[in-house]
Amino acid sequence: MAFIKEESEDIKMEQAFRVKHEDAEEQTDLMVLKKKREVEEKDQYKNHDFIEEKDFSCSQTEKMMELHTGEKPYTCPECGKCFSIKGNLKVHMRIHTGEKPFICQQCGNRFTLKGSLKKHMTVHTGEKPFTCLHCEKSFTRKEILNRHIRIHTGAMPYTCHKCGKSFTEIRNFKVHMNVHNGEKPFTCQQCGRGFCRKGNLISHMRIHTGESLFTCKQCGISFTQKESFNKHIIIHTREKPFTCQQCGQSFDQHENFKVHMILHSGEKSYMCTQCGKSFSLKRSLENHTRLHSGDRPYTCPQCGRSFSEKHHFEDHIRIHTGEKPFTCQQCGKSFNRKGILNRHMRVHTGEKLFTCGHCGKSYRSKSALEYHMNIHV
Repeated sequence: MAFIKEESEDIKMEQAFRVKHEDAEEQTDLMVLKKKREVEEKDQYKNHDFIEEKDFSCSQTEKMMELHTGEKPYTCPECGKCFSIKGNLKVHMRIHTGEKPFICQQCGNRFTLKGSLKKHMTVHTGEKPFTCLHCEKSFTRKEILNRHIRIHTGAMPYTCHKCGKSFTEIRNFKVHMNVHNGEKPFTCQQCGRGFCRKGNLISHMRIHTGESLFTCKQCGISFTQKESFNKHIIIHTREKPFTCQQCGQSFDQHENFKVHMILHSGEKSYMCTQCGKSFSLKRSLENHTRLHSGDRPYTCPQCGRSFSEKHHFEDHIRIHTGEKPFTCQQCGKSFNRKGILNRHMRVHTGEKLFTCGHCGKSYRSKSALEYHMNIHV
């Protein structure tokens, strides 16, 4: 009986030990699972820095697979653009809804992206943490520094695969590509004319509004376009900084200087595919091809008259605006076309370029010569 009692007590102790041991193992397993879960959750949060809104409805593995496979299951119902991550779609939707949840506490400016708000804050702080190693100039953003660096290196990373032209900035590259694909995303709401650049649309709108931002301080003439204003100023200063080394002729515009140099070379690399005529300038070929096609892309928004060449269109616009950017330096009289100024200058110089082949009499204008020719007919 003593033996049975002793054995029974041993069994009870063994069972108690086993239960206690199992409880300890279970506690250990729970601790391991808890720790593993915390690590997984930490990794999951860490890998979601890419998107503005954290979305944990699908697993990290699924998201990684979507990036590798290229699958884009999340589609914008407004424009049809697709995304691989749901959070990116949410951020994109703010473009359509106009939602700007990130607010600057100093000036009240609102932003759609948190990153845009962070960039904006440097305006208030004056912080410029990105410094150029070449010239020590500092910038508020890294991408601005990267663009600046290309001034020193000469790098042009964006190359057009159609014509080979290279660009330092992607925005200029995108605008250039619109030339090839014919895309004109900026449209005038008043006349429907399209533009490749937003700046060109803004300048064009001044034709409708009549706004003249640029006024000459010497003669008071106002201009809607800065380019026209700059050309006009040279009339007063008489500066001609671009000189041909072959013939000594000087030019006030670099573009005119380049055209002149092509005339010396005699190169005519632009050929019309319809009639075989060759041209030294691309724009001359483009103007010529409109003779075949009958295309008149430049339309006056005020009277509807169309033109095949841009400079004829610009001359015509001045009839409506009253702009007279070409001024005679001797008498101060102004004209809306350069050709009229050139004819006027012969009054002062006495130059007679047009000579009759029958009697040798000369005239200042072509029209005067044509009138004279009626005598010989």
